Amino acid sequence: MIQQYCVARHVIRQKLLRRQHYPLALMLEPLFRCNLACAGCGKIDYPEEILNRRLSMDECLSAADECGVPIVCIAGGEPLLHRDMPQIVAGFVRRKKFVYLSTNGLLLKTHIKDYTPSPYLTITIHLDGNRERHDALACQQGVFDRAVEAIKLTCAKDFRVTINCTLYEGMTAEEAAEHFDFVMGLGVEGITVSPGFDYARAPQKKVFLKCTNSKQLFRDIFKLGNRRKWKFNHSSLFLDFLAGNQTYQCAPWGTPTRNIFGWQKPCYLLEGEGYAPSFEALREETDWESYGRGRNPKCENCMMHSGFEATAVNDALAHPLKALRVFLYGPGTDGPIPNE
Repeated sequence: MIQQYCVARHVIRQKLLRRQHYPLALMLEPLFRCNLACAGCGKIDYPEEILNRRLSMDECLSAADECGVPIVCIAGGEPLLHRDMPQIVAGFVRRKKFVYLSTNGLLLKTHIKDYTPSPYLTITIHLDGNRERHDALACQQGVFDRAVEAIKLTCAKDFRVTINCTLYEGMTAEEAAEHFDFVMGLGVEGITVSPGFDYARAPQKKVFLKCTNSKQLFRDIFKLGNRRKWKFNHSSLFLDFLAGNQTYQCAPWGTPTRNIFGWQKPCYLLEGEGYAPSFEALREETDWESYGRGRNPKCENCMMHSGFEATAVNDALAHPLKALRVFLYGPGTDGPIPNE
């Protein structure tokens, strides 16, 4: 509730200041190195001199101060490989930023002692399906079991814990429903879910869902989820968007990315678009109208929460009764999927 209040206050303040391009959350990538080489990610496909680079603690904290967001999502690479990560997280917590520390879980058993439970800290652990599917996507056996062990450990130590679940080609609604039942049974706070984005560097292109298939899959999942006790770490209208009931254009400025190269244009999903030296330069110099479905071919199959959650939040503020209706009754699962 505190987090929802802080986000709502932040959005209202930006509206009063008449800012069109304002962020809700910072995507912080303090390193690209990872201890896995997953099928749907190409972050580690850089030369050693790039993988050895790190953002300093001061650079990380300054990035959040610079853009003034209430939420910081720390990704990578694998953030737990950064030796200063405990101090970075503690610095954000002192500033009362809501931190989502994203990890594959493999190093949590070793490093969990370096962190303190807080309402401002959430440990987000990747778990993209059942044992067979998750291990196949991670390209390594045993990753699922170690991630589940990490989830149980962090929950037992009273951390806020969420699951980051990316859906890929081959996932069925029944399999997803069983997976959501399983992870909620572990005691997590909620689930972050999106269809995977077709990264340019991803080693296996066949794993990605297309946009129309994604919408039907989510409709089928939500239909099975009726009366199940799933909790999603999303706004109700973003879930309705996943089911194809809302037509949104993405707002990449809603989740700006700061990584070892600078402020990435327009978001962390697209490479080769350039970098800005500061957040203000990113906001003012980026041609935002050149990105999004129908505007840029790289964006055609994107339905990631990092791009569309901000649009859904704005829509909820503009149409609170619509948002309340979806919150109470869930996303629509019947009827034709509107064309965009």
